[in-house]
Amino acid sequence: MFTPKYPAPDTYTPVHHTVPNQSAAPVPTTPAPAPVALARSTIQLTPGSALALAAGGGAVVLVVGAVLVSLLLAVAIAGVSVAVVAVVLRLLVTDMQKGR
Repeated sequence: MFTPKYPAPDTYTPVHHTVPNQSAAPVPTTPAPAPVALARSTIQLTPGSALALAAGGGAVVLVVGAVLVSLLLAVAIAGVSVAVVAVVLRLLVTDMQKGR
């Protein structure tokens, strides 16, 4: 039940056994046909399409750069705000300890 069942490899040739008390000859197997190579279509770039491709690539670079800069700015603002809160809390704790 839990034993894996692997498919037969492409180079598998089954061995034909004859059943006792029968004089049947083994059936010959025919080889599989060779795989057909797919033809690749070539893409021809005109000057207009090359310019559009370059402009699209530049736009992608600008958008990704803007997103990364905004993420970096958000992390920097969060870090500064945590630092300010830490300074304020430290001042409050020292002020409370002096008041005793």
